[in-house]
Amino acid sequence: MKHLLKLLDLSKEEIIELLNMADQLKYELKHGIEHHHLKGKTLGCIFEKSSTRTRVSFETGMYQLGGFPIFLSSKDLQIGRGEPVQDTARVLSRYLDGIMIRTYAQSEVEDLARYGTIPVINGLTDFAHPCQILADLMTVREYKGKLEGLKMCFIGDGNNMMHSLIVGCLKVGMKVSVACPKNYRPAMEVLDFAATYGDAFMITDSPMEAAKDADVVFTDVWASMGDEGEIDLRRRAFEGFQVNDELMAVAKPDAMVQHCLPAHRGEEITESVLEAHADEIFDEAENRLHAQKAVLVKLMADKPQEPEEGENHLL
Repeated sequence: MKHLLKLLDLSKEEIIELLNMADQLKYELKHGIEHHHLKGKTLGCIFEKSSTRTRVSFETGMYQLGGFPIFLSSKDLQIGRGEPVQDTARVLSRYLDGIMIRTYAQSEVEDLARYGTIPVINGLTDFAHPCQILADLMTVREYKGKLEGLKMCFIGDGNNMMHSLIVGCLKVGMKVSVACPKNYRPAMEVLDFAATYGDAFMITDSPMEAAKDADVVFTDVWASMGDEGEIDLRRRAFEGFQVNDELMAVAKPDAMVQHCLPAHRGEEITESVLEAHADEIFDEAENRLHAQKAVLVKLMADKPQEPEEGENHLL
């Protein structure tokens, strides 16, 4: 594992290894055990899309690991103002130990990795959101004690979240059911991947069908960015694709809810459902910090420091 560009690139074993490391780092942080695995390392954090959780969690994570983050907005870089991505990748590779980028096109992330010589982490693109899904899987395992055999459903847009959830959940042995309007289905690359898992994957335009007997219910905003006309169009298209008490009634009685935030209460999720599952949702938000620290250690540490036998602090 040289980069984290999309979960399609990772094996089940690599995903589980990252989750285990995230658990360990979370335990150590909660118990005041320092883990400066990235002392002296510098991470460039490129934000072509604005963020709350991604920026704060990556910057905080680097500080906790003993490293230093550098925030780089689109105003700070020549990308988009004439300099090719490949030149930016080559220059930043001379200064930094790693790059995290939150941008639009998946190709830009892939090009940074192709032309640079340092690890590249996808903080979000229009195609994939791998860091979020690692945090999601970490949270589900914390609450359910396992991943394999659980059923997850996603209600909403066939967007980057749905793409990465389908891939990540199938790879760790979960059953996946997604519901979205027919005009908002996920990319064919993801559907082709999911088809290789046979009956473990289902796609439908019926939220109730997707949520039946689900152990975990996921959702995301119907429209995160765009002009008002597009947002209004999406709101009309997604009427009926709301996570509410009626939908939760067909899931398992102990089903948990996950939302990557920010949430538009009253649209994709009701106030009552969000508040009933707030602990799970905000644990999920916190786990972005721990999951991303695991990625940083895996990719950027000179020698990822695994606890020696008999010295694992995690109970």
